[in-house]
Amino acid sequence: MHMQDPLLSRRADSVVVLDFETTGLTPHQGDRAIEIGAVKLHRGKVVDRFQELMNPGRSVSAFIEDYTGISNAMLKGARSCEAVMADFADFLGDANIVAHNVGFDRRFLEAELYRIGRSCSDNYGCSLLLTRRVYPQAPSHRLSALVAYRQIPTKGRFHRALADAEMTGDLWLQALETLAQDHGVHAPSFEWIQRLSRVSKAKLFTYLAAQKASTGAISAASV
Repeated sequence: MHMQDPLLSRRADSVVVLDFETTGLTPHQGDRAIEIGAVKLHRGKVVDRFQELMNPGRSVSAFIEDYTGISNAMLKGARSCEAVMADFADFLGDANIVAHNVGFDRRFLEAELYRIGRSCSDNYGCSLLLTRRVYPQAPSHRLSALVAYRQIPTKGRFHRALADAEMTGDLWLQALETLAQDHGVHAPSFEWIQRLSRVSKAKLFTYLAAQKASTGAISAASV
């Protein structure tokens, strides 16, 4: 497995952004992944991509077919979840992980990796939580609404894994740029972004002001 540079792994702009499409909402009730899409960011640039359909071993519902555009016919010829996830685990390595509403994707990622005896980093970032702090005035924090609000170019159909991962990556990097331009927070570490995402709205501007004053703490991830 490729091991990431420990200093680089601290940067908020060097992460793997991923998205799953699934048969339902809950892996612990038998739902499975049917597509994985991911982009690898290095210093704010996309350096690699991963996308593949995966056969969950059973049919998906008409609702899921309509919602994702992924048909049972498309999945029939796909590799198994186990085969795809083994390759994705190699792609992911020990990178920090970002997703929009990350709790959903985390459940499926960890459930699918557990099936094949693999694991991943337990450092997760949520673009949904981050944008609630950085863009509190947005009319909605759904991915499609934020893409429109921030005028991010669409990369394909929403609810297809790679397109959603690409747009989430663009949104994540825009939020980091907004922190730099509007709040003077440059080159934050991934851990600092995790903490910011948990700060209450009432304490947000006090927290940002304190971090701006603490230049060393903010830029500790710069390498």
